[in-house]
Amino acid sequence: MRVKKAVIPAAGLGTRMLPATKTIPKEMLPLLDKPVIQYIIEEAVASGIEDILLITNRAKSAMDDYFDYHPELEERLARDGKTKELEMIRRPADMANIFYVRQKETKGLGHAIWRAKDFVGDEPFAVLLGDDIMRAEVPVTKQLIDAAEKYGASCVGTQEVADDAVGKYSSLQIEALEETIYRVTDMNEKPTPEEKFSNFAILGRYVLSPAIFEILENTQPGKGGEIQLTDGLRELTQSHPMVAKNFAGRRYDTGNLCGFLEATLDFALDYPETSAFLRDYIQNKR
Repeated sequence: MRVKKAVIPAAGLGTRMLPATKTIPKEMLPLLDKPVIQYIIEEAVASGIEDILLITNRAKSAMDDYFDYHPELEERLARDGKTKELEMIRRPADMANIFYVRQKETKGLGHAIWRAKDFVGDEPFAVLLGDDIMRAEVPVTKQLIDAAEKYGASCVGTQEVADDAVGKYSSLQIEALEETIYRVTDMNEKPTPEEKFSNFAILGRYVLSPAIFEILENTQPGKGGEIQLTDGLRELTQSHPMVAKNFAGRRYDTGNLCGFLEATLDFALDYPETSAFLRDYIQNKR
């Protein structure tokens, strides 16, 4: 199993980050000096991904522009001898082969993934949610790819979450295979405390068999009246092997204000150009 393609669903309306996301895609909000979506694409590339499909909508053309060349700006920077800046703005366009398809109707995450069917073909592929940034020594997507290849299975990224948070995610029914890898036997979407299988939740990263597409094509709307990816994955477990990787790393949900601020502070505290300033500012804040 060689995973060379990734799908990044980025068609959400960003309602948790209004009013900024009224005109700016939430994926393009700046986290220090780069937009959120660039961190996610960098993780995919560092995991060996070569071709990336962004699932967008009619309001997300800023992402298309960002991952393209800007001849006028590049010419100006070259003329001014700003080679560092020139390299910086060209890098996003050169990181990977980036493609786009629109989710023309807001029908849920499962429908967004189904829109990648023609792009993926009959290959296994990774899914990285556009809100979730991961910090890890080994890229989280690479951790999942390694587990998927080892067991010849689809793989979902998981960590344990608090009791009061399980209802925000998908709860997994699992059996241990080794210390950080589990066989997945069932799951449910946003369960009540009584419905949950465990506190292990799916957190923003997947490596999936292309068999998911036929399933999603026939999946009926679930919670929220949308086609839920979890419902498709649940059916996939009945016919294809699936494992869960308890990944090493820190996840930031940048789709809400508090998660975005957590990521901004943590990244800024480690960023050479801002670390000393921010630590001094915090220590001397009155």
